[in-house]
Amino acid sequence: MPKWGYSIQLVDESRIAKASLREVDASPKWTREVCAAIKGMYVEDAKRLLEDVIARKRMIPYRRYRKLRAHHSETKGPGGYPVKPARLLLKLLESLEANAEFKGLDTSRLKIIHAAVHKGRVIKKFFPRAFGRASPHNKTLIHIEVVAEQV
Repeated sequence: MPKWGYSIQLVDESRIAKASLREVDASPKWTREVCAAIKGMYVEDAKRLLEDVIARKRMIPYRRYRKLRAHHSETKGPGGYPVKPARLLLKLLESLEANAEFKGLDTSRLKIIHAAVHKGRVIKKFFPRAFGRASPHNKTLIHIEVVAEQV
């Protein structure tokens, strides 16, 4: 059984709640953009933002992976509705709140201090092509981790 760690080093873990999703099938690029959007928010505000993204009411601004993306007035640049990563992060934030409640922390005062996406295992797949050849079509799984602190 693998032993997972976190990419952030914490000093005082008494006011910290952590949660992670491992080996998830989602886009690493769009999940990174959603994590960047919720970092620094309170958990309740982040949950509200993710619910609005799922309902396609608010957009996530794309900062890094934005080539050939349409510009929108809401984001003042490229943006979109990454629904699948938003669903996964909403599930992760609910798990984070449950972990904080188990530790005895006040869930209304939780602020997200760390949200990161890391590439996981690569599942190798192939497309059959003409004349007996094949082209690789790999699927990259991701790890998502979120850490919140009671302020």
